[in-house]
Amino acid sequence: MKGHFAALDSAPFPLFEPGTVWLVGAGPGAPGLISVLGYYALGQADVIVYDALVNEALLALADPRAERLYAGKRGGKPSEKQADITLRLIELAEAGKRVLRLKGGDPFMFGRGAEEAMALAARGIAFRIVPGISSGLGGLAYAGIPVTHRDINHAVIFLTGHDETGGVPASVDWAAIANAAPVIVMFMAVKHLRSIAQRLLAAGRDPADRVAIVSNAALPDQMVLDVTLGSLDTLPEDIPTPAIVVLGPVSRYRDILDWYVGEARGNALG
Repeated sequence: MKGHFAALDSAPFPLFEPGTVWLVGAGPGAPGLISVLGYYALGQADVIVYDALVNEALLALADPRAERLYAGKRGGKPSEKQADITLRLIELAEAGKRVLRLKGGDPFMFGRGAEEAMALAARGIAFRIVPGISSGLGGLAYAGIPVTHRDINHAVIFLTGHDETGGVPASVDWAAIANAAPVIVMFMAVKHLRSIAQRLLAAGRDPADRVAIVSNAALPDQMVLDVTLGSLDTLPEDIPTPAIVVLGPVSRYRDILDWYVGEARGNALG
């Protein structure tokens, strides 16, 4: 409906006060997947501290007067230390800025958002959490993969493919993980996917279990690799990242639900 979004101009949005920080999830890729509250924050912030996975097209929707500060972290590449990023948020807020911490996906889903919010709380800095669409949900949806289906699974496990050392998470009980749910969604797992597969197979997972690797989810260059758990040791080395990995039978619905193709990829908002 024409003018529909204009109705939000007079909506009673919460005040984005000077000296506060909003931690906002940008979604899995496409700029149109940010929430209404997140879009509002883009127009209110004095400074935006954004991650590597934030779409440049989304930043273009911000107030042009807002300062933009890159704080990206990508595996295997030079990255700013988390302690320095957190300190920057504190210093900006204490300088009276309205600070938007813009993070890919959801701030609390393997996004270090809780650590940043706890540091803000310790300094007495007011903050707001604006959830985002996680790639473990929205990214898979753009690949035609439902994370749950009542005919397949009543449980799903989300895990990260590396710990703070950069290695395979040592604290994970892989035997328990392998058998706890039919569907396992893995974030930041491409680098260690062969090692993870070996652990899951050793714990009893079927080598024929389907695996889908969704690279650049919800973007025009999205790519999906359909393989099996037993074949992961033959994966090519150049799988594009960021990527989300899903193990389990829900991948088979992609055969019917693969909707993000052709003209669907031509819309700049997603």
